[in-house]
Amino acid sequence: MGLSLISLTGNASTLTVSGLASALRKTEHWIYSVKAFGAYGRSRPPQLEGEVESLSQVVALNAGIELRGDRRFTEHLSGYLLAGALTDHVGSVESRPYGEAGASILWFDTKKDEKLGTRDATLRTDFAFRYARETRFQYYPERLDLPDVDLGGPRFGALFRYGISKDITFQEEAEILVSVITESRVLFSSQTQVMANLTDALALGVGFLVKSDSAPPPGKVSTDTALSFNLTIAL
Repeated sequence: MGLSLISLTGNASTLTVSGLASALRKTEHWIYSVKAFGAYGRSRPPQLEGEVESLSQVVALNAGIELRGDRRFTEHLSGYLLAGALTDHVGSVESRPYGEAGASILWFDTKKDEKLGTRDATLRTDFAFRYARETRFQYYPERLDLPDVDLGGPRFGALFRYGISKDITFQEEAEILVSVITESRVLFSSQTQVMANLTDALALGVGFLVKSDSAPPPGKVSTDTALSFNLTIAL
């Protein structure tokens, strides 16, 4: 679980709250996982004393959840089903429910062992087909209904995690979706994180997120980035 909060008052006013949570359970033949995130932010620009106070504006309003189940066929090969949904009002996405079926290869998954001299290291790749229905609505600066679109095509994903040292871990998670069922569209995301363990349960980390959409809703730019500093709690 992770949580971040920014609050500024005075000459300017800003409030931003974001959080994330994930859970993973492994059995002999199955792997279950769930991920969720959300963010909300408002901001009021600076102004001179005595002037009429400016109205605050929403600068972030998004949330999402994803459920995944993997059936292990061998130690390294599994098939999986995935379902999720997200919303992003600032990005003019009212909702995007999606489903996915594919195969996953676990190339290696080693655990830290001081006696053997090994470190935590994981590499997993996914190949799947995803379908999504994206309902669009422009919330800002003025409300306007937009045409909905369908997404469907192959998705490639990769997860790499490596223990740089005893208490520092590097993780990279990336995916690319190539939609081919309607107009050509490519969605790409990359999340890079470095976590430093403070205790067995607490970790301080820095992350950088890049999301790119070759055909975003009208009036929106194609790439968003986010730099974050998080305190993470492992349960």
